[in-house]
Amino acid sequence: MTDLHVQHIDGYGTVRVRPLDPEGDADLIHAWVSDERAAFWGMNGLTRDRVAEVYAHMDTLDTHHAHLVTVDGGPAALLQTYEPSADRVGECYDVRPGDLGVHLLLAPASPAGARPGWTSALVKAITTYVLLVLDRHRIVIDPDVRNAKAIARFERHGFERGPAVVLPEVDLPDVYLPRKHAQLAFLDRAAAFPG
Repeated sequence: MTDLHVQHIDGYGTVRVRPLDPEGDADLIHAWVSDERAAFWGMNGLTRDRVAEVYAHMDTLDTHHAHLVTVDGGPAALLQTYEPSADRVGECYDVRPGDLGVHLLLAPASPAGARPGWTSALVKAITTYVLLVLDRHRIVIDPDVRNAKAIARFERHGFERGPAVVLPEVDLPDVYLPRKHAQLAFLDRAAAFPG
């Protein structure tokens, strides 16, 4: 897979963003999304093959993309990006030109334990990728309102809370998403990269 973004962060390592391989990465992603800590991701209980099918379907879309983020070659996060106007979130706020939605699932901590600055470095690299490499004006996130840890993490990185909304149910042949009570938050490029 070709890297879409490579960024060295001092004291942390080299972060790479590449397209997710729905079949080749399925074992890894299934392990992550099956873990109880990933309950808000909404894929607990899915089989490995079903997870691969979900990401294979996403791979056919022009509006939704899945990426694997690595640090020094080791898997660090699952990143999904999407066009809000082509997603249910677009029904819940006024989408601006240049908006890009982001979902982020961090890898479990390594056996050695959590590394200070790990999340900050990942968010920095992902923010650079979305706002500068993809040339977007604003990142939109929509974590579950009960996921206080994720909401606080993004606020520490400059995201501003928007409204709490209810994302409607999606029931299509290839995709089912239940209604979701979400907390919208936004990060403008000018705030992330002043000057």
